[in-house]
Amino acid sequence: MPFFDSLAGSALAEILERGAPILGSIKHLDSQTKLSSWMDKYPDETKLVHLNLPGTHDTCTWNYTPELQESLERYTGPIPDSTIYRCQEHSIFQMLNEGIRVFDLRYAWNPGQDTIGFFHSRALLSPTTRMEDVFFGLYHWLDLHPSETVLVSLNYEPGTGTSNDARLQEHLYHILTSSLAQRYWVQAKDTLGTLGEARGKLTLIQRFDFSLLPSDLTERFGIHLGPTSWTDNGKNTEIVYNEATREAAYIEDYYQLPPSPDSYPVTNIDLKFKVVEEHLLRAMSRDYNDQLFITFASAAFQFDEPSLVPKVYAVGNKDEDLKEGVNHKLLSWLQGHQGERLGIILLDFYNVVPNLVEAIVGNPIPSRM
Repeated sequence: MPFFDSLAGSALAEILERGAPILGSIKHLDSQTKLSSWMDKYPDETKLVHLNLPGTHDTCTWNYTPELQESLERYTGPIPDSTIYRCQEHSIFQMLNEGIRVFDLRYAWNPGQDTIGFFHSRALLSPTTRMEDVFFGLYHWLDLHPSETVLVSLNYEPGTGTSNDARLQEHLYHILTSSLAQRYWVQAKDTLGTLGEARGKLTLIQRFDFSLLPSDLTERFGIHLGPTSWTDNGKNTEIVYNEATREAAYIEDYYQLPPSPDSYPVTNIDLKFKVVEEHLLRAMSRDYNDQLFITFASAAFQFDEPSLVPKVYAVGNKDEDLKEGVNHKLLSWLQGHQGERLGIILLDFYNVVPNLVEAIVGNPIPSRM
């Protein structure tokens, strides 16, 4: 009997259907590619910080079309054009099968404030999908791909009109510490460990604080890169997440660029790529051998440069004879630096530039011992 026709399968199918606006459709589960299980070529003892991990910035925005925005205006009120908020085109299930292994998830209360959902700034991405639905989808995909691991960056999204209150934090805590979650999330705290320890599981990058929890809710896991330590618009932020071992994350998150002096988009694209390149070169250095590097290749819309929406930064705009964006430059650069440790690279519209994810994954990385 096919799995989704069984009792357990039917229950899971209902959850995945509710999660589809964020996860993508169940049919995307079957869209296997040569990168669907790319981690199986690495030995178990490989440290996660030694891997090159392609990721997506504002992962959940893939479905944020003008039509969806209009349908959700009763919740959000009038907000700027959907192109300002949309950073992806492929669903989470497609991303997983295309080799993406790091997700940037921004959460807040859904309408009604009884479930947690996903946002990009003021843009509500689905009023009915719950955080648990998305996690169930990830658990199911990992069951189908036991050689793989996925890093999940969770970040509270301000500016949604909802509150990061004690009730939200406690609700999130219980989602992350349920008996099922304990099976699927790496339980180690303040360290990333090895691929063998993480296969078939999720690893938490905690970008939020549990500042309002009751004192008896003390379970913690993952690495904490909290909002007070994360420099806004920073080019190279250092966050020590394990004081005892001095394990640290180095983060480039330079997303708000100044207006270009010539008002031509290529100037800003070149500037953004220069910052990305500098950070990747730092990641290659043996001086940071066992440290985590996170590089955002993405950038945000700015009102001073209205043509520079995230997609134009990422892949250019052929209608304006701007044929290349940051992703094209990054692909060319990566092809000249195969076999180097680069860490996590978070992308917008990765699918538009063929072979970009494959170039990040690259050849097996030499031992950094």
